[in-house]
Amino acid sequence: MADLHTDAPGSERELREHEYSGMAIPGFAMIFFTFILIPGLLVAVMTLFGETLPALAYPVAAVLGLLFILGCVGYFVQEPNEARVMIFFGKYVGTCKKVGFFWVNPFITRRKLSLRVRNMDINPIKVNDKCGNPVMIGMVLVWKIRDTYRAVFDIDTGSSAGGSFNSRALESFVGIQSDAALREVASHYAYDAPDSAHDNGELTLRGGGKEINDLLEHKINERLGIAGMEVVEARINNLSYAPEIAAVMLRRQQASAIISAREKIVEGAVGMVRMALVEIDNERLANFSDTQRAAMVSNLLVVLCSDEPATPVLNASSNA
Repeated sequence: MADLHTDAPGSERELREHEYSGMAIPGFAMIFFTFILIPGLLVAVMTLFGETLPALAYPVAAVLGLLFILGCVGYFVQEPNEARVMIFFGKYVGTCKKVGFFWVNPFITRRKLSLRVRNMDINPIKVNDKCGNPVMIGMVLVWKIRDTYRAVFDIDTGSSAGGSFNSRALESFVGIQSDAALREVASHYAYDAPDSAHDNGELTLRGGGKEINDLLEHKINERLGIAGMEVVEARINNLSYAPEIAAVMLRRQQASAIISAREKIVEGAVGMVRMALVEIDNERLANFSDTQRAAMVSNLLVVLCSDEPATPVLNASSNA
């Protein structure tokens, strides 16, 4: 993979990492060389030339001893979906993603990174929506490292010179940027649209669903791209009004539900009254005057729309 170290316009999302192409010897072969071959040569040199040619034996023994010491360091084991950023005296020389047991130059600093998918639960935060109502909103974030170069060198994670990598600082960066993106998205949409806005198809936090989650994912990717990270999925998992207005909004929702139910009841009652009048006229069961028809309509609507069962009233008056 080519080394993309330039930040040309339009290449913001290009990978800046490249594969490590230096020496990476299989670890078991290096173990044989370090712990079997070199000690054997050292014993042979000291035995054959220690007394007869000390001027040659001791320098050779010193070199073999140095090789033994260097051979004891530089080993590492790498599992799938892991990577090591190789740094040689401050210079980035590539990222090793090979799986197995290897030995590399002991003077190369190896910073271990996990490329596995990670899960983060962003605790609910208080945000003012588009209408100014305080709402509590939280989300679940699934992310992973996409560019090891950016993750190590473009943000300050507190990595030590010894090669350890502070993953907690990386997670803190993701959490803060995700929190900021969540606030930005939530402030541009209302929690729930007024009744008049339902017909206009206005996008809301409660009814947006996939559209809101996709927008949230896009916003977080924009912020995490500078650190070489990629969002796999972002979705809202907690959405409610803030406690100070929750009771008022609950009454508003209850009132809206009651009004909608009443509309359905009245619509059905009017249809039933119309059907009753038509059937009476078609069957010629009675001839009503306009006053009697109006009274019958009134009585039927009272019976059909009443919350309580209607009690019939018998007219017991006499004309005598």
